[in-house]
Amino acid sequence: MIRFLPASARATVPWKNGGGVTREIAARPEGSGMDDFAWRVSLAEVGADGPFSAFPDVDRTLTVVEGAGMDLTVGGERRLVNTRYVPRDFRGDVPTDCRLLDGPVVNLNVMWRRGAGATAPTVAVVRGRLRVCAGALVVALDGVAEVAGLTLGPYDAVQLGDEEAVLHARGRTAVIGLSLPVDAPLA
Repeated sequence: MIRFLPASARATVPWKNGGGVTREIAARPEGSGMDDFAWRVSLAEVGADGPFSAFPDVDRTLTVVEGAGMDLTVGGERRLVNTRYVPRDFRGDVPTDCRLLDGPVVNLNVMWRRGAGATAPTVAVVRGRLRVCAGALVVALDGVAEVAGLTLGPYDAVQLGDEEAVLHARGRTAVIGLSLPVDAPLA
């Protein structure tokens, strides 16, 4: 079953520390919270310098999709994240501080819990025509994309069911390969 996840239907949730807001695209299990997801994909608007929330036993892939970027300190190590559309991996349970380079940013966040019965997701930002694997989550970022007979505008998403599909990405589009336990339903 293919799920269309329109950007217009997402709720805006403020961060605990007041430094931004998040809009969840999809998570498993469905309806899970921040303490019990197996994986979660969201768009986060970072509006101020400050610490990232800690997520025990969680790994993250962060991709800047709007703005100049961030200067992160992850576990005491500096990581300059100043190129859009380049996925960056880091542990969610390591103290992370953020300094914005030139105003607010929007990040695509892919988070997964270690030991949740699935392997780490793959994250790629693509353009062009390619075959996308079953179960993948496709998120249009800066243009139009077509997949599984649906046209996606910026930040619209589609989660594929148990069949592959061809993606025509006219703008940059995130393709997130999600490895799910064998008995996990997609919808």
